[in-house]
Amino acid sequence: MNDAAPAPTPAPAPRKRARVRAPELIGKGGWINTGGKDLKLADFRGRTLILDFWTFCCINCLHVLDELRELEEKHRDTVVIIGVHSPKFVHEAEHAAVVDAVERYQVHHPVLDDPELATWKQYAVRAWPTLVVIDPEGYIVAQHAGEGHAHAIARLVEELEAEHEAKGTLRRGDGPYVAPEPVAGALRFPGKALLLPSGNLLVSDSTRHQLVELAADGESVVRRIGSGERGFAGDSFSEPQGLALLPDGKVVVADTVNHALRTYDPATGQVETVAGTGRQWWQGSPTSGPALEVDLSSPWDVAWWQGRVWIAMAGVHQLWTWDPQAGTVGVAAGTTNEGLLDGPAAEAWFAQPSGLAAAGDRLWIADSETSALRYVEAGDEGYVIKSAVGTGLFDFGHRDGDAAQALLQHPLGVTALPDGSVAVCDTYNHALRRFDPATGQVSTLATDLREPSDAVLVGEDIVVVESARHRLTRLRLPEEAVRVDAVAHRTQRAATEVAPGTIRLDVVFQAPSGQKLDTRYGPSTRLLVSSTPPELLADGEGAGTDLFRELALNPDVTEGVLHVSAMAASCDDDPANEYPACHVHQQDWGVPVRVTADGAARLPLVLAGMDAEG
Repeated sequence: MNDAAPAPTPAPAPRKRARVRAPELIGKGGWINTGGKDLKLADFRGRTLILDFWTFCCINCLHVLDELRELEEKHRDTVVIIGVHSPKFVHEAEHAAVVDAVERYQVHHPVLDDPELATWKQYAVRAWPTLVVIDPEGYIVAQHAGEGHAHAIARLVEELEAEHEAKGTLRRGDGPYVAPEPVAGALRFPGKALLLPSGNLLVSDSTRHQLVELAADGESVVRRIGSGERGFAGDSFSEPQGLALLPDGKVVVADTVNHALRTYDPATGQVETVAGTGRQWWQGSPTSGPALEVDLSSPWDVAWWQGRVWIAMAGVHQLWTWDPQAGTVGVAAGTTNEGLLDGPAAEAWFAQPSGLAAAGDRLWIADSETSALRYVEAGDEGYVIKSAVGTGLFDFGHRDGDAAQALLQHPLGVTALPDGSVAVCDTYNHALRRFDPATGQVSTLATDLREPSDAVLVGEDIVVVESARHRLTRLRLPEEAVRVDAVAHRTQRAATEVAPGTIRLDVVFQAPSGQKLDTRYGPSTRLLVSSTPPELLADGEGAGTDLFRELALNPDVTEGVLHVSAMAASCDDDPANEYPACHVHQQDWGVPVRVTADGAARLPLVLAGMDAEG
């Protein structure tokens, strides 16, 4: 008889990973949240480093910031997260604007300001957001584009901790983050405003997670609503934005980061959740039903129009509605594809709709990522979406005149004016613009407004929310427009050179460690491809379930943008678990391409993992 204890089961060997040395971190804007210290890759040796390539206009990037908060706190002594700010819009290349955004969105880790996209290019990044994981020895071990990867990165972090603790290459300790000094003031990066029947103004004080009622002077604080701490219970909010007055006197609030609608009763002070679950909507989730049972995604603004509350659902590039009488929510317009496409509401494309204004038979929309002013109106066969100003995702600027050639830059707010025209908070141009439907002309009403995000009429004045100056600014509605020098811009990302004829599109996806593709209910992947202009693709557009596609390019079109949307669902690979946890990984790419004789015949886009052929 052998009394010896049985030999322990050996731990599974860590997965073999490709070893690619991480390039140095370079950015002309310098470092934020480090107390003035410049950092190098060598400073992070011994830690797992996560690079978060983001830009502050991007709603998906803001989602990822929230996804990473728990991991950042749990592994504070072994993991360092570095934000690499890589701008899309010209305004986002201003260092002061990046500093503001880091505070506005409560980024509690160092940020490298990379206005020239130097580090973006070194890491061959193609999309916002992209996460790159670097091991404690300085090698890239994973890359993830889009949202929904926090669980996979958390699993990888634990594997790297165990592996490098065993090797003696793990170094624990405090990270390099240095918090900025707190700033006093009545408001901090306010989002939207509303004129109450009392004559007071209600403001969403977004960064402080509160609503603030101000007296008619727009400065004196009457009361604060909310705990001031990020949360969903009781009267707590999380980065609230849009406000709209309901017929019963209550105010509906777009509680953006809680992915919910709340109501606030000025008479009683009561806050109530009326739509959303607190969870973010993902592809495959219900798109209509009882309001408190359906997930929402970053509602940014709300407006009462035609007997319902319309919701600018920035997180999924759609408009939804909430019917208070029926207690239901549902999609009203948009497909979730990101871009500018007019037509029947069910077929239209939006890009982060962020401002709404009801005006008679039209609902005006500030469609921020397309730098566009758009509207909904009722047609004979239902709602129709039309564009007044703006052409697409990559063209923006400050140009007045005929609407067909006028340019905006990432507008967040729109306000109906008494004469039938609309004022646009042209946020990244720091201006208040005006579009007159009667003449088709765009003009500038005011400049030198710091990131205006909303405006409200008060008598003969217009009160503008100057978000980055933390105040409300009262202007007399001018009779004549301000003259400005016209400027036009395109996104600065370099085009990818591709070969003429047929190219292969590969979306790289590797299920995270301990997971497998979820095929229980059919294909677990989805790929949607289109182009701007549509003539760029002779063949290969449309939807499918394979993550690869042969794309035939039109020989008569030499440049354009490929729009690629990919989704993959993975579940925990545990046969003993009848109900494994499942996760959705998704990303949209807009890839500028130029056809050249020596261009690449393969276009790889990494959703999760590493490109073995790269």
